[in-house]
Amino acid sequence: MANVKKEKSTNGGGMVSGIIIVACVLVGVLIWKFVMGAPANFEGGNPETGHPLNTLGQVYHGGAIVPILLGMLLMVLVFSIERYAVISKAAGKTKLDTFMTKIQASIKAGQIEEAIESCDKQQGSVANAIKSALIKYQEVKKEGFNSEEASETIHKEIEEATSLEMPMLQKNMTIISSLVSLGTLIGLLGTVSGMIKAFGALASAGTPDQAALASGISEALINTATGIGTSAVAIISYNFFTSKIDDLTYSIDEAAVSIVSTYRRFRGSLKQ
Repeated sequence: MANVKKEKSTNGGGMVSGIIIVACVLVGVLIWKFVMGAPANFEGGNPETGHPLNTLGQVYHGGAIVPILLGMLLMVLVFSIERYAVISKAAGKTKLDTFMTKIQASIKAGQIEEAIESCDKQQGSVANAIKSALIKYQEVKKEGFNSEEASETIHKEIEEATSLEMPMLQKNMTIISSLVSLGTLIGLLGTVSGMIKAFGALASAGTPDQAALASGISEALINTATGIGTSAVAIISYNFFTSKIDDLTYSIDEAAVSIVSTYRRFRGSLKQ
């Protein structure tokens, strides 16, 4: 039953991500067509033949690749906002460092019930994983496992709990990481396409026109600038959220070590 629910959730999440991607591209096309291609941005009010009067008009002349790059930039922003909301929720209601300090103190003092109550109040993925380990601690304590058996059991429990939480934390990170490379590559594709058109038009004219060539190259390089900008935002976003996820998993591992150490002290006190 759990596997069926997980599969449905994965399929549903993939469908939502697909809809977001398509929507971002469509919005990018609309921005390119109606905002950047507005008559006010060009001499004579003609987007096709008029000289651009501002940056929006210049970017519009970058060609059909520009709306795709705009859509990709929107994808980075949308998925970054979504990841921020999910990862913030996973950290819990209060600041993670404050929660971990309180949990560590309760565990070291042997106040397991108090630690479990703190997890219930904190909520989130980290608290859920730590709570699972604390409950398992109480079970092995009642059953009287030796230190090594208890350590293995507690670590296994927290690994299973973490593995259930990690897919939610890492969801859509692949899309953001893919946009890091795709932004630059599609930008270069637009540049190469623009250069081909510029030199093709120059060859057809028969006589060298430096102004037309410079204008064509300028328009082609707009794609490179837009692509690099998209990739830069995606890199910053990906590294930021990867760091946040690492902090969460480290906090869980840190709590697991404290729980095992507490159990070993408990077993040691019984032998004295």
